[in-house]
Amino acid sequence: MIKKAMILAAGFGKRLHPLTLDCPKPLLKFGNETLLSNTISFLEKFEINKVVINTHYLGDQITEYINKKNFNLDIEIINEKNKILDTGGGIVNALKYFNESFLCINPDTIWNSNYIKELKKMEEVFFINKNKCNLLLVDKNRSFDKNLSGDFNLDHDLVSKNHKENFKYIYTGLQIINPEIFLNIKEEVFSINKVWDKLIKTKQLFAFESHINFKHISTLEIYKKLNTK
Repeated sequence: MIKKAMILAAGFGKRLHPLTLDCPKPLLKFGNETLLSNTISFLEKFEINKVVINTHYLGDQITEYINKKNFNLDIEIINEKNKILDTGGGIVNALKYFNESFLCINPDTIWNSNYIKELKKMEEVFFINKNKCNLLLVDKNRSFDKNLSGDFNLDHDLVSKNHKENFKYIYTGLQIINPEIFLNIKEEVFSINKVWDKLIKTKQLFAFESHINFKHISTLEIYKKLNTK
């Protein structure tokens, strides 16, 4: 079973200006929670016991927030002080905490307990099939934000980028990763898309399809609409 997770929280949140000019996106309020506390609560329900959070933009605010809240998980914060390392570089920078497969999650999706059942099935498939990386994808028709154009296509459970003009599936912001996928990568700053593209070419990137309506804080307009529901 997976017991460790990484939350990617280093981004600038530019599409949510002016809210993120003085507040990091993960600390934006959503109902009675913040995006970050909602994500941590979700991981706790999945029985994760160790969480690593990378920060950069206004990272001190996230550190202070975590210290004040006293969550029931063991939380480690890695502050990318000198420069933002992007999604792939941020994960590689934290690999010393992960000697086995782990979850990687974005806090700007509105995670809820309905995802637990799907994640458990995804975890089971990941280990049975000895996958290296498994993404949680959703049909873009289930997205609250209808402007999202899609990221991938699926051939059964195999991820592809064929027919780019008609991508059907959106990446939800949740994946299971075997650390081995980062072997032989020398770059310090890079996007996780570089690793995904390499796995796609060798037919080693798999996905589990979510059937939950997808709510993701993509823009200021979407944030305001979701936060009034």
